Amino acid sequence: METFYFIGIDIGTQGARVVLLDAQGNSVGAKEEVFPLNSQSREEQSPVQWWASCLASLKALCNEVKEVVDLSKVKAIAVTSTSGTIIPLDKENKPLHGAIMYSDGRSVAEAAICKEAAKAAGTKAFSTFNSSCGLPKMLWFINTYPEKVARLNHFIHAADFVTGQLCGNFSVTDYTNALKSGYDIQELQWPAYIFNSLPIKREWLQQVVPSGAPIGNLKPELAHELGLSANVIVTSGMTDGCASQVASGAVNVGDWNTTIGTTLVVKGVTTKEVEDPTGAIYCHRHPEGYWMPGGASNTGADWVSRLFGDADLAELNKAAADLMPTGHAAWPLLQGGERFPFVAPQATGFAPEGLSQTELYTAYMEGVAFIERYAYERIKALSGEDVAQVFTAGGGSNSDTWLTIRSNVLNLPLRKMKNVSGAAGAAVLAASRTHFTTIVDAARAMIQAEKVIQPEAALAAKYETAYQQFIDTLKKKGYIRE
Repeated sequence: METFYFIGIDIGTQGARVVLLDAQGNSVGAKEEVFPLNSQSREEQSPVQWWASCLASLKALCNEVKEVVDLSKVKAIAVTSTSGTIIPLDKENKPLHGAIMYSDGRSVAEAAICKEAAKAAGTKAFSTFNSSCGLPKMLWFINTYPEKVARLNHFIHAADFVTGQLCGNFSVTDYTNALKSGYDIQELQWPAYIFNSLPIKREWLQQVVPSGAPIGNLKPELAHELGLSANVIVTSGMTDGCASQVASGAVNVGDWNTTIGTTLVVKGVTTKEVEDPTGAIYCHRHPEGYWMPGGASNTGADWVSRLFGDADLAELNKAAADLMPTGHAAWPLLQGGERFPFVAPQATGFAPEGLSQTELYTAYMEGVAFIERYAYERIKALSGEDVAQVFTAGGGSNSDTWLTIRSNVLNLPLRKMKNVSGAAGAAVLAASRTHFTTIVDAARAMIQAEKVIQPEAALAAKYETAYQQFIDTLKKKGYIRE
């Protein structure tokens, strides 16, 4: 049977990563380059440097695999990058300014203006703007550099710049990148208030298509340079969080993914848009028209390195397995305030006094699992749809003991996947409409589980009691008001 291959590119905050997967999801090769960062890199970065690093990684990858892979069978490429990062381009598609990063906080005032304009218009589009969103950054650029506005041709997103370098088409973006730029993913149009109430012209904004839609072919000169066919399809991209969700396998209705890194991020798929009056949950649009709700907690796994960085984690996890459940209500929220699955700016973490190191470590793992379960209960209550299965990723998924705790707290199987990088998700996205019919078909064929952890009836019953005690504690402290 003929084998085809797909390239995924991830432009992160710190570097570019490129992977090559076959149609069964096997990783054939990967390369990455670290960006030269400076004190301003959280505010601005050079898109030209992104592309130079990306091109170097592509060349290195193709050169490395050409002896074992028929490069003429590389079928498609897709790009993922950060959500909310904006680049103003001139008519020659050259940056008028550095990429204004999602982490740049200089557009706070503009975010308030955008939020007020959206509120006044009564739009149902995304409107909870803050300084990490794209639309306020556009307004900030216009206000800060009025002398450059006459040369402005397009505002584009981070992934779109590399996509444009690959195929020459800079005028198209996708549902996920357009969301925080104010695009209405329900009506599938740019809301009129953007042009009527803000100094932003319609022609500056891109055409918006589903993630993974073919939008061009690899430039012939670039194809020749890389040793690829000029028939390679370049598709629209996706934000990095959504690409990681795709890589996790959570792409069908009822599928959910929990990534526990510095923070706990929950993303999934529903048939209907989830409307959260607190704003803790917001929705992306699924490439097949479903919805991709999610949220990010301030709770995560940062406490492990900060509080137990000098400990032998292997020994701690082994000892913790004998303590489940601890019976102690503990919450490792190290910073002030929680934003998901409930909004409580006054919240602080807690733990009983006098616990041993192992008891505290185990109780904190349980506390994160309880927050995860509450997130899924809120999502189910708001959506009216069941959580069918949970996929998991992130550093917090490397502990088998923690996986066991979480599976039993959720009373659901947990599926830890082999390759959950954003670049891998981009490769699956590239295949979704060029080789397969849908992203669901592509994920089914290309995404492989490393392990599945099943709940145990007796332990799950004990954790049911412990969970209710934890929620009661949050209510008594006033963090949950329902």
